[in-house]
Amino acid sequence: QVNVVESGGGLVQAGGSLRLSCAASGRILSIDATGWYRQAPGKQRELVAVITSGGTTNYGDSVKGRFTISRDNAKNTVYLQMNCLKPEDTAVFYCNLAVRTLYYWGRGTQVTVSS
Repeated sequence: QVNVVESGGGLVQAGGSLRLSCAASGRILSIDATGWYRQAPGKQRELVAVITSGGTTNYGDSVKGRFTISRDNAKNTVYLQMNCLKPEDTAVFYCNLAVRTLYYWGRGTQVTVSS
């Protein structure tokens, strides 16, 4: 009943920028938090950024200062602005919605940063 769709991934050169979008639809009363995660082949999934219902943001150490998470409640969309991209940022990026005790995941969007 809840759908999460990521978009905005692609291929960019090192130092470039991308903006990812996470759009949610379905029966959702409220979203407690929305997080961006990423997973590279052979590596564990890691938290990239999260924004809570109160507007608090947190970032993983590897992206702090380069990435910015924001939201547009009217559009049920959360964004991840990624600047100064590095090859090590290459991964599938996933969006996660925390709704009370439930979690909803999108299928992911591929981000590839060339050197």
